[in-house]
Order: sequence, then structure tokens, then C-alpha cells
Amino acid sequence: MKKSRIILWFLALVVGVGIGLLGISRIDAVMNFIATVYTRLFRLLAVPTIVLAVITTLASIGGSRKMGRIFRTTLSYTLLTTGAAAAVALALYLLIAPGNLPPEASRAENTAAAATGSLSYSDHLMSVIPDNIIKPFLDGNVLALLLICFAVGIAISRMPDTPRRQSLINGLTALQELLFMLIRWLIAVLPLGIVAFAAQLTAQIGGGVMLDSLGKYVLVILIGNCAQFAIVLPLFLLAKGLNPLKTLRGMAPAVLMALFTKSSAATLPVTMENAETRLGVNPEISRFVLPICTTVNMNGCAAFILVTSLFVMQNNGIPITPATMAAWFFIAVLSAFGNAGVPMGCYFLTLSLMAGIGADIGIMGIILPIYTVIDMVETAENVWSDSCVCAITDRIISRTR
Repeated sequence: MKKSRIILWFLALVVGVGIGLLGISRIDAVMNFIATVYTRLFRLLAVPTIVLAVITTLASIGGSRKMGRIFRTTLSYTLLTTGAAAAVALALYLLIAPGNLPPEASRAENTAAAATGSLSYSDHLMSVIPDNIIKPFLDGNVLALLLICFAVGIAISRMPDTPRRQSLINGLTALQELLFMLIRWLIAVLPLGIVAFAAQLTAQIGGGVMLDSLGKYVLVILIGNCAQFAIVLPLFLLAKGLNPLKTLRGMAPAVLMALFTKSSAATLPVTMENAETRLGVNPEISRFVLPICTTVNMNGCAAFILVTSLFVMQNNGIPITPATMAAWFFIAVLSAFGNAGVPMGCYFLTLSLMAGIGADIGIMGIILPIYTVIDMVETAENVWSDSCVCAITDRIISRTR
């Protein structure tokens, strides 16, 4: 059954590419509509999935030493994998050495990019601290929601063990099971979504994306992501006695979903379902670790922020010294922690950082048309990294019981 499902997904991918290559505008419009609907449905379930997963898990283990071990392990491997991704990207940037773009190119795109660069990075950080309990839900502000969920979950865990507390936990757990039923229905029609997403992407690429002037920059990003995906993360798994191929096979639906939705938050329901049913991860761990990783474990984003920031600064005539590279290495890793797991979240965060230092952000306008492909690869890597951290945490915690 599992093999037949993978074959079906692959066939859906082939069909989608074929439809995209036809170049028929009406069919492309239908595929865009289906892809948008599918993504919106997953986003609809993503926020309540995060909220209920964190609250119910903290409510049951929030007051225990076990929760502390899980959290420390998750945070440690998040830092390690994100730092490794940024280090690989930096090494490739120095090795491939992208050159400067023609000055007139960045000026031509400056107006389009500047329109999106009004928010400062301090505004981005301030948005993490909620001042209205409803607004984070409406905005899908995952990090603000996590702060609320941590407070509520730990508060429930500290409540007296009364029938009211148990009724509250039972109600939240029942809502969570309802969500998982809806998620399974969406997974059942995943082939239709794959067809639409593949057709959408193929039509965009077929429409013409000018990559020549940015070839080396794109090469750094893509090779860095692939190296992290295929080499670095499997080494982390091997170090803990886990089989990378078996782990990837189990998480393949989530990674594939991330590739097309370009949103680790929207993919979270699938990631959790795969981790529990296909990898056998303890739900107590997966429902705590994965929502956290979806927000803070952004390997691809850290690499993108670092490489793009250096590229933009280089084109602005800012000297790229070892001190500059070291400083932006840490900025990239820390910034990735606060990035929302939504499509293009990393792009706009990088744009805000560049605007914050007064750099000419016109180059970001040139990068924008090709970011679709970059975002796909980054998101797939992020979800794969989330899966690895979850599997490693499960292995470590299970051994210390």
C-alpha cells in the first residue's frame, strides 16, 4: 500500500509537469486555483494543529523533568543543524564566489523590491510578543502562538488534578483527534494537489526566468541545500544510530508536500502524521518537537539569509571581511529562529534585514522571480531537518527512560 501510494504521487508529479508544459492558459488557471485551494486548506488546519499539539503535550508533561530533556535536546539539535547549514552555505559562497551584477540591473528592480521592504527587523521581532490573544490566530503568527501555547500548556500542567482539569485536557485531545481525521482526508486527495502544484511550477518556469546573471548565486543556494539534505543531516542521523534512508522513506510524503506548498507550517499536519505512523515516533514527542521545529528549525532559511545578505552587501560595495562573514553567520542563524514557516517568509525577512542596514534592496527584486524554486527546495530541506531532529530526540529520550 505504501509503495503504491508513492508510485501514485510520482505519477501525479509527471502528469502535473506535462500539464504545465502544455502552456494552455485556461488549464494553468485551473491548476493555480486547485493549488491555492489545497494550500489554503492545509493552512486552515496548520494553526489549530500547532496550538493543540503544544498545549496538550505541555499539559501532560509540562511540569516534569522529561519535558525539559525533550526541549533541551530539540533546541540543541536545531542549533547544530541550522549552524551546519549556514556554514556549508558560507563555504560554498567563498568557493563559487558569485560576481557583482550590472549596477543598472539592481536600479531597474529597486522600485518593485522597495515596496515590500517597509517593515524593520525590530518590527518583526516585536510582532512575536502578542498584545491580543485573538490577533496571532488571525495572522497565523506561529511564534506568538507558541508563546501563548507554552503559557497555557504549562498552566494546565500546574493546575490541581481535579475532574475539571481532566475534562479540559480530554476536550483538547478530542479536538486534536478531529483535526487528524480532517488531515487524513486531505492526504487521501494529495495526488490532485501534486498535479496542480507541479503544473503551476512548470508553467512559471516555462514562462521564462532569467537565471544567467544570478547563476552562481543560485548555484550556491541550491548546492548548499542539497548538501545539507543529502549529506549533513544523514550524518546527524547516523551518529545516533538511525538509518537515513529508512527515515527519509518514512517522511517522504511530508517532504514532498513541503516541496510543493513551500510552507513548513502548512505541511506540519502531514509531518506529524508521518512521524507517528510511518516512523513510530512517540506522539508525546512528535507533537511537542515538530511544532517547535516548524518555527525555529529553519536550515534552508539560515543558508538563504547568509548567502543573500552577503550577495546584496557585496553588490552594494560593502567589504566582505572575515569579521563581516562571522557576524552575519550568527545573524542568519538567529534570524532563522524567528522566521515564520510560510511561503516567502525567508525572503521578506532577508529583505527587512537588508533594508535595516541601509543597503540598496533592488537586487532583492531581481531575486524575487526565481525565489519560487529556491523556496521549494528550502522548505523541503526544513521539513526534512524537522523530521531528523524529531527522530533523534525520540531516540535519545527513549534510551534515557
